[in-house]
Amino acid sequence: MKEIRKIGKILNWLSSLKIAILLLILIAISCAVGTTIPQQESDQFYYEFFNKNPFLGVINGNILLLLALNHVYTSFWFLLLLTWLGISLAVCSFKRQLPMLKSALNWVDYKSTRQIAKLSIAKTIKTNNPSKSLEKLTTKLREQGWNVIEKDRRIAARKGVIGRLGPILIHLGMILLMIGATYGSLTGENIEKFLVPGRSIDLLDRNEEKRLTIELKKFKIERDSKGRAEQYRSLVTLIEPNGIAQDKEISVNYPLRYKGLTLYQADWSLAAITIQIENSPKLQIPIQSIPELGEQVWGTTIPTKSNGEDPILLTVNNELGPVSIYDNDGTKLSMLSTNKEAKEIKGSLLKVINVIPSSGLLLKRDPGVPLVYTSFAIILVGGCLSIISTKKIWALHEEDKPLIYIGGLSNRNLSGFSKELPKYISFLEA
Repeated sequence: MKEIRKIGKILNWLSSLKIAILLLILIAISCAVGTTIPQQESDQFYYEFFNKNPFLGVINGNILLLLALNHVYTSFWFLLLLTWLGISLAVCSFKRQLPMLKSALNWVDYKSTRQIAKLSIAKTIKTNNPSKSLEKLTTKLREQGWNVIEKDRRIAARKGVIGRLGPILIHLGMILLMIGATYGSLTGENIEKFLVPGRSIDLLDRNEEKRLTIELKKFKIERDSKGRAEQYRSLVTLIEPNGIAQDKEISVNYPLRYKGLTLYQADWSLAAITIQIENSPKLQIPIQSIPELGEQVWGTTIPTKSNGEDPILLTVNNELGPVSIYDNDGTKLSMLSTNKEAKEIKGSLLKVINVIPSSGLLLKRDPGVPLVYTSFAIILVGGCLSIISTKKIWALHEEDKPLIYIGGLSNRNLSGFSKELPKYISFLEA
């Protein structure tokens, strides 16, 4: 018996509204921390940045990694909070919401005038023919969408019982939301890759076998009249392991969804520059971002002598050119347009054939998305149902008395129901 009481106390504590609110606050704070602190970076990043600038003035890189604040959403303590909240919601549903729903579905039969008089809303009406008046009340309530049960000299009516299902659906939706989000965080994939046309990326399954190949066929940057990038478009080929291929186009704000994988057009960059020195073959030289020279500046250095000395710097800020050329002391030597005539640079003819852009693709696979979307739909339905008030009316008359006793209850907006009830019974008054 004592063990049963202990279990009961534990269940009451788990389903406590105060505990649920506390858990929601802790989860909200955790999400704020996860949004503020960069996630999934290297340990060295946290040591270098947060040892110099501690988070909140006290949490340095060592403490941050110890508390797993570098991966909040997959940390043990965050998953524990979600599990605890899920258990709390489930216990609350079983201990409170389900009994409330069951109680609302059960018909309560009030047989005495004293029972009705004790209700929140009660009224006594004098009428010449109580039996006929009760029949009229029954007809009117049914016309207004009420469910009515008739018995000897009394009726019971109810409306909006489905509203009791709302809180249960909200709890179920929140539990599914947490399960879906957690499952997606633990098993999902997030890959960012820059590809140039003609290159591909292979996606492997858990057995390290190829499940899909994504090849970039074309990449185009659309610019406005001032040369500013407006839209990026990538034409990709999806190749299945069995050889079946299909072409798809993606652009910013128009991702591709394919068999649980979402492919986004995330960014662009410049990958290489093709040049020709004198009569040499065309040379494709990789270029890299140079943030010291600007936000969108790419470049590379090449020697002008066979022994590798006296280098020059080639920089460019978009795929259309022109290419700026600087001496090793920073002096600007010339500018070359793409695919134009060669110019003499330090005794050698140099020609820029083209600048090759690369497409920044973001690949996401989140197996928890179906559960998350389903949970949103359930929560939305539950929220709409929760607005519906559950209302009940009882009416009876005693034999040989020209009186009808009417009472009602509502689980919310009782004052509104008290104003609504007279509309149903005004015609009964003699």
